[in-house]
Amino acid sequence: MRIVVAEDSVLLREGLVRLLVEDGHEVVAAVDDGPSLVEAVLAHRPDVSIVDVRMPPTHRDEGLRAAIDARSRLPGAPMLMLSQYVEASYAGELLADGSGTVGYLLKDRVARIEEFLDALHRVARGATVLDPQVVAQLLAERRRDSTLAALTARERQILALMAEGCSNAAVAGRLGVSASAVEKHIGNIFAKLGLLPDDAHHRRVLAVLSHLRG
Repeated sequence: MRIVVAEDSVLLREGLVRLLVEDGHEVVAAVDDGPSLVEAVLAHRPDVSIVDVRMPPTHRDEGLRAAIDARSRLPGAPMLMLSQYVEASYAGELLADGSGTVGYLLKDRVARIEEFLDALHRVARGATVLDPQVVAQLLAERRRDSTLAALTARERQILALMAEGCSNAAVAGRLGVSASAVEKHIGNIFAKLGLLPDDAHHRRVLAVLSHLRG
């Protein structure tokens, strides 16, 4: 894959570049601020970009804003965001356009190399991938929401795994149930969240977005 890395920490940026190159990927640009990320994405149109949420000058959400800006100019540009802390609202903003191809992971996840690379590949292929800690926080925050309250415990469990970017087969494996049972539950989730059949192309992303917004 062709990848852009946006990270202001020299140590982490160079570490990511080395990891990606050793895994057989091409890093077409490695930058350290938001404007440079936007320029690199538009110039190289990478298969995926890895972006630190907090970048100069204020180290608040410049990376996130730059990623959203890049996606507004190049719709659907895959972005895997990295953050030191759980900020569920950031994941919601990334998903707001409903096109998927985004991920939000805690930086600690990078040390788990296989998990990190798996998430990177899934985002590049169009999946939505959220860190399990983000999903756990969202479940706790949205517990009393009237829409999500209509879901059964199993349906909420499946929706959480969908938010982590799991395929139907992966959900079935994690829960120890059949693929057909998962498909049935997902159909019920779509119905309860008001996602109509003509929304089929983005229904999975819309379900996750509904989960995030509560």
